[in-house]
Amino acid sequence: MKLKFITTLCFFTVMLSFAQKTTVVSPNKKNSVSVFNDQNKDTGNWYLQVTYFNADNPSEVIQKIDLGISRNDQDFSKDLKFLKASKPLSVKDQYTSLHGKRSQRTNSANEIVLYFENPSKAKLNVIVRAYNDGITFRYEFPEKNGTFTIKDELTAYKVADSTKRWLEKFDLSNEGLYDTMNDASMQQDWCYPALFNTKDNSCWYLIHEADVDRSYTATKLSNTITNSEYKVTLPGKDEGVGEPLPIINLPWKSPWRVIIMGSLADIVESTLVDDVSSPSVLTDTDWIQPGVASWNYWSNNHGTKDYKIVTEFADLAAEMGWKYTLLDWEWDQMANGGNLEDAVNYIHSIGVKPLMWYNSSMFKWITSTPVDRMKTHENRVEEFTKLNKLGVYGVKIDFFLSEKQEMIKYYLDILDDAAKFKIMVYFHGCIVPRGWQRTYPHLMTYEAVRGAEWYNNGPELTTTAPEHNNVLPFTRNVIGSMDYTPVTFTNSQFAHITSYGHELALSVVFESAMQHMADRPEGYQNLPDAPKTFLKHVPSTWDDTKLLDGYPGKFTVMARRKGLDWYIGAINSDGRREKNQNLKFDFLPEGKSYKLTLISDGEHDKAFLTKYMVIDTSTTIDVKMLRRGGFVAYIHPIE
Repeated sequence: MKLKFITTLCFFTVMLSFAQKTTVVSPNKKNSVSVFNDQNKDTGNWYLQVTYFNADNPSEVIQKIDLGISRNDQDFSKDLKFLKASKPLSVKDQYTSLHGKRSQRTNSANEIVLYFENPSKAKLNVIVRAYNDGITFRYEFPEKNGTFTIKDELTAYKVADSTKRWLEKFDLSNEGLYDTMNDASMQQDWCYPALFNTKDNSCWYLIHEADVDRSYTATKLSNTITNSEYKVTLPGKDEGVGEPLPIINLPWKSPWRVIIMGSLADIVESTLVDDVSSPSVLTDTDWIQPGVASWNYWSNNHGTKDYKIVTEFADLAAEMGWKYTLLDWEWDQMANGGNLEDAVNYIHSIGVKPLMWYNSSMFKWITSTPVDRMKTHENRVEEFTKLNKLGVYGVKIDFFLSEKQEMIKYYLDILDDAAKFKIMVYFHGCIVPRGWQRTYPHLMTYEAVRGAEWYNNGPELTTTAPEHNNVLPFTRNVIGSMDYTPVTFTNSQFAHITSYGHELALSVVFESAMQHMADRPEGYQNLPDAPKTFLKHVPSTWDDTKLLDGYPGKFTVMARRKGLDWYIGAINSDGRREKNQNLKFDFLPEGKSYKLTLISDGEHDKAFLTKYMVIDTSTTIDVKMLRRGGFVAYIHPIE
């Protein structure tokens, strides 16, 4: 469902003299973006300035965002002449999402269009919006004909040196750790999204991009030229397959540049990346079924080659009431009592639905099988036809490792073809979300995170996971579903030092429309009744999300609603001391009583403590989290 309209705001005045500034303000009057010229006249170099009003006190959040874009035929960054500004428009949008942090989405913004021409009289428009939870802007070439190459994008965010920042070093898998910095002394390429906090703590903001399509590349941020300016940067020549420079056909619009801003809760609860992305291309979505899956790779790296292991994990899914089980890589080599067809038949016979892994086949040096089944349209049609006959509901496709235009086309071609066969999709070894889950609601989740799989790769995650887990809710998971593959109580090749309560809480703290529970069967079967029951019923999609408390890298208290029920997940990163978390319930609807089931850390890391009580909106309780600990709560209204 989608309702969208744009109306003219007659009462809003745009100043046409650029001796003064042109400003657009969000409907709630909290966010504004102003347009300036370096020479204070109607020609020259143009930039945006972003302001946040906290209790009517203006705070200059980003002092300068340079504007400009360069084509192979001419430049649109220097000596631009301002022609006019449109009358402000009111943008209102309502739609339903099948997954993510909120099912019913409503947003509103005020928009202006700035019209420029370069010295050759070629036109460039800049579309600027101020939303209640951030600001967005994009470039537009309005001419009707022409094919060109984008040589460079000159967008650059100038961040004050005193700003605190959480940044992840750029890597094509997007599986690094976030660094916490108090200045811009580190100069390199950075992944999206990038989180910042102003010196006076008045405003948080998250920089990202959205609505990337076949006409452009995905980009990154780089402060290698000037340390305080984070420039939007196109892929390098050595970054995966294809040409690094995008080829565009006029008329053309760039992806949205997105700045989510406000309090930490505003950041975490925002759906702005989806809101500015293209609406769903699907009319029939009944076949799209998010859910929880069992997964054998974490405990048995080659487990799908073994029919008995495959059936054990299918049995686990059936026992826990999870919809799915994933047949990861090497299912084409399955033996030891059965083959793929035997396994799929068994999975169906116990009421579970199979999912299957594929190699993107874009890199000859990645030989994990099966290969060459997704690479071309013909390959996909043949394979999806087989999967329909087998009764396979979704595919996990791995190893993209490129953000160039050719790879963006490949992602979207896969999604288009899969939709025709009613097959759900999720990507691994991939880019971070750019709003595609709105456009293609059968796209269930992405990896693009250092998840539990890294307990197989080396000792790094063992010591870094507590802090890392507490950065992700404020960064990577803000912008879309995240396939961390959480909730492990036993150990993989390298141990974890988070408590059982911490691990249980990841089922709520982390959002993924297809949530893969990564532990071996006995890891869940040996749990006490309360946490086991919690995992049998915890949803993978949510009707609402609220950040109750937290700070990046330190602790997180997340509440999510499904129907009338609320689930709370809380995790602590402190390795030296316990944390007493005061839990309030004033976010619940008033006038009702609720039954609370609280499952928290017990006397040691592998113990639970379960309490049952009746609460209302005035109730407050203190919950102890161990070092690197956590807790969950289930809240149900009493009729």
